[in-house]
Amino acid sequence: MLTNAPPQRVPGRAGPGDGHLVLRGVRRSFERPGDRLLVLDGLDLAIGPGEIVALVGPNGSGKSTLLRVAAGLLTPDAGEVHLDGRPIEGPSERIGIVFQEPRLLAWRSVESNIALPLELAGWDAGRRRARARELAAVVGLEGFGGARPSTLSGGMRQRTAIARGLALDPAVLLLDEPFSALDALTRERFDADLVDLAARTGTSVLLVTHSIPEAAFVADRVVVLSPRPARVVAEVPVPLPRPRSLADLDSPVLAGVSAQVRANLETGP
Repeated sequence: MLTNAPPQRVPGRAGPGDGHLVLRGVRRSFERPGDRLLVLDGLDLAIGPGEIVALVGPNGSGKSTLLRVAAGLLTPDAGEVHLDGRPIEGPSERIGIVFQEPRLLAWRSVESNIALPLELAGWDAGRRRARARELAAVVGLEGFGGARPSTLSGGMRQRTAIARGLALDPAVLLLDEPFSALDALTRERFDADLVDLAARTGTSVLLVTHSIPEAAFVADRVVVLSPRPARVVAEVPVPLPRPRSLADLDSPVLAGVSAQVRANLETGP
């Protein structure tokens, strides 16, 4: 479980009002033999400061591509991406990303994996160790800082990846199905922890998921994409205040949200 103490923010990083991510008119295609595959087609999406938005859509609709464009890892063919009014034209330390696979370095310890972005950013060894230990405790890995990834459970490896994504205290955290490989009970606990973590750090979150119940439970708003090429076909608000508990999973409110999301998935273009 996550601890109750929020991580201290890095001076000059995300703070109140930060984390307003906007994608406007985004178009992205990929070259293939004989033509180009259009994946995103004039897509508009906004995430407000401190908001959790879940992104759902059919398989192959372009959810992961959208996340990589938002992170500055892919350049759109057309359109623009802004964070707090500034264009995103490449990878930014103000945007953290966690993939479906933890992608940890096997020869590094938990703390050393968490500290990798800090090392690349030029932090000195003492500050790196302090920040890595702080984040290991925040994600429930206190006492495991010296462990190698091969000795950890799948859930612990994913916690390490999330801590690494938070290392530079980003204004926005992008999550690409981070809990899909976990068993159902562990996944539910992680979903609750994610809601708690976002509330305590003030980080805006964009979560890609195939699980409609997960989207409804975690998010303030669920965005539904069409089949490829992706466009936004619906935005379903979740009228359930945070904090949330696992007992809310069975609430009529979330059942209603899930039903609306399913309806839009079935009728989207």
